[in-house]
Amino acid sequence: MVYKSFRVNFIVRTVLLTVNIFLFAFLLITTSFTLSIILTGLLVVFQVVALIHYIDKTNRMLNNFLESIRYSDFTRTFEMEGLGSSFDKLKNSFNEVIKDFQNVRAEKEENFFYLQSVIQHIGISLIAYDKTGRVELVNNATKKLFQLRNINHIEALNSFSAELVQKLVTIKHNENTLVKVVDKDEILQLAIYATEFKISNKTIMLVSIKNIQNELEEKEMESWQKLISVLTHEIMNSIAPISSLSNTISTILSDLKNNILAKEDNPDNQEAFEDIDMALTTIFKRTEGLMHFVNTYRNLTKIPQPNFSIFSVAQLFREIKLLMSDEAVEKNIACQISIEPDTLELSADERLIQQVLINLLKNAIHASEGRPNARIELKAYINKRGRVVIEVVDNGPGILPDVLDKIFIPFFTTKTTGSGIGLSLSKQIMRMHGGNISVTSVPEEETKFTLTF
Repeated sequence: MVYKSFRVNFIVRTVLLTVNIFLFAFLLITTSFTLSIILTGLLVVFQVVALIHYIDKTNRMLNNFLESIRYSDFTRTFEMEGLGSSFDKLKNSFNEVIKDFQNVRAEKEENFFYLQSVIQHIGISLIAYDKTGRVELVNNATKKLFQLRNINHIEALNSFSAELVQKLVTIKHNENTLVKVVDKDEILQLAIYATEFKISNKTIMLVSIKNIQNELEEKEMESWQKLISVLTHEIMNSIAPISSLSNTISTILSDLKNNILAKEDNPDNQEAFEDIDMALTTIFKRTEGLMHFVNTYRNLTKIPQPNFSIFSVAQLFREIKLLMSDEAVEKNIACQISIEPDTLELSADERLIQQVLINLLKNAIHASEGRPNARIELKAYINKRGRVVIEVVDNGPGILPDVLDKIFIPFFTTKTTGSGIGLSLSKQIMRMHGGNISVTSVPEEETKFTLTF
């Protein structure tokens, strides 16, 4: 028999149970029908168990509800049809709470995936790790920077830079620092910023890492250009009048000398005029030399904007070798070329890149001249970061460590006849191409200039 109300169902069950109990007692006291007494007793027991099970339905439902919350299982629904209005309200309340939890969970998952997408697509490297060094989070930029697929512990970065690992271990909250890393054919200036926070009583260090080498070089070249522009302007303003006046005075002095010596033939006057004329000639020549010097350095601020095109590196190397082969052969220097792959292409201003390579090759020829088994190598390949790299390698005397950091500075040169702008010009051209130029050297073994596009 099915009843539509829990209350009615409970009353009916209670009444039937009471009647059965009285019947059991009556049979037990007044009769000796053993089978009837046993059956009536079993019926009473069954009704008691059924009544308890029926009443415990609410507890079971509440337990299921709490377990759903405890284990974040919000897929359940609660159905209690035909048990009365109070149970309908309870059912609705349970289902509404579950629905609210479902909405909150869905919103949290959406926010989590949104945050993950932002972290993975951001261009700055992010790495989070606990006090033991175990990595909790890395983004794609970090894997690309360190050329690693998985980073489970910061010690895995030892192969990249032991100094960087040491800095990550000792860095403090809100600390900014710089770490310089020489990674084969590239120099990286890593700007590191750390922030510390706690999650579930666990201290996490979140570190952002950005390679600012390009920005530093850009600012450096911009500063040199501004300085050169100011210096050349001021020097030219001062020298031009001196050159003009010295030339004018020299002309006037020549006329004056002719008139005086025509009237009075005095050897002392002759010698004095010659000394003055020599001094004026020296002043004029030196001012002309300084003006030429200044005009030479103005080239650093007048490089034309690159006219980009796609061309074959093999063709570029053939043209360069053709231009430089006579000088190399004359000085008994072997020249080797290697390109991998053979079809490698470059997007750049071919004329400007030729100028850079010619300058580097001239330096290499000058350094290798007169050495036994002199050799120059011209290489091109794609590095592990997918960038085109050109190398100029020679086995000359090398560059001393204290000179290595200065060779790209304008006006600096180790040659007696050098102007000091060749490498500075090359660096500026590479910066205009969005690339860079670096150098490594082992004295008495080899020197390698690397162009990274």
